[in-house]
Amino acid sequence: MLSIVIPVYNEQDNVIPLHERLSAAMRRIGSDYEVIVVNDGSTDLTEARLKDVAAADPKFKVVNFRRNFGQTAAVMAGIDYASGSIIIGLDGDLQNDPEDIPRLLDKLAEGYDVVSGWRQHRKGGLLTRKLPSLIANWLISRMSGVHLHDYGCTLKAYKKDAVKDVKLYGEMHRFIPIYASWQGARVTEIPVNDFPRSHGSSKYGLERVVKVLLDLMVVKFLASYANKPIYVFGGFGLASIGLSFVAGLFALYLKFFEHTSFISTPLPLLVALSFITGVMSILMGLIAEIIMRTYYESQGKQVYLVRDTVNLPDER
Repeated sequence: MLSIVIPVYNEQDNVIPLHERLSAAMRRIGSDYEVIVVNDGSTDLTEARLKDVAAADPKFKVVNFRRNFGQTAAVMAGIDYASGSIIIGLDGDLQNDPEDIPRLLDKLAEGYDVVSGWRQHRKGGLLTRKLPSLIANWLISRMSGVHLHDYGCTLKAYKKDAVKDVKLYGEMHRFIPIYASWQGARVTEIPVNDFPRSHGSSKYGLERVVKVLLDLMVVKFLASYANKPIYVFGGFGLASIGLSFVAGLFALYLKFFEHTSFISTPLPLLVALSFITGVMSILMGLIAEIIMRTYYESQGKQVYLVRDTVNLPDER
């Protein structure tokens, strides 16, 4: 069965057209499906119209948040409530095309675990939408090692096994392909349609770029140092202690060869601050190592993932 997950926020004018277009597309596909719409604390008539549609169509299921938690939380809730073996993400603003769903499914059938939509001909302003998106996608691809053109496109298809253990925070719904890739999933993308918004207004602004960059730093840290945090904290600490040592030697050189008093330069202060910073960073790294071990050992988690076995049970 297919589970179609749709996060919505103040989309009262799009609910009924979305249901009509999606239902028509799914009738042509012919697969059993469910639609899970996550209402992210809408303040307009979205909830009422979702209930009207759900009353007439049992395949249409609604999750209402108590307040606005953001798109990432809505996507996470949709995945948690999904009962299908394949999950399709779809925007609720009619900019994604439900007619692209069969193409996503065909690509999954080729052996991929995640198929991401790529809005090659994206609608929107150059400076407000296209250019920030281009820069963000390039940075994400370079830092994550998962090369996609369009991380922000909600239209994606996932095998549920590839995302069942993914936990999302902040604005990290766009990074699901990265998390899935870390779990050994095969990830690819295909071009999809992108329509201009006909009702309502966009919920995103340029401040989203800052959030994405900060979340990207978290993703990079988790990718490289989640299992060995001492490498980043300890590395910075050793560099700080090294700077303290060099500054101290330079201060001694000035004292004995240039006859410059210690109090005439900021070097002694730099020595003290760098040394203290280095020691604190190393101690933080050791604490992070303890936390990481507690995380794995208290929950019985493994630091490796097994795809399958031969002549052995899959679980031990």
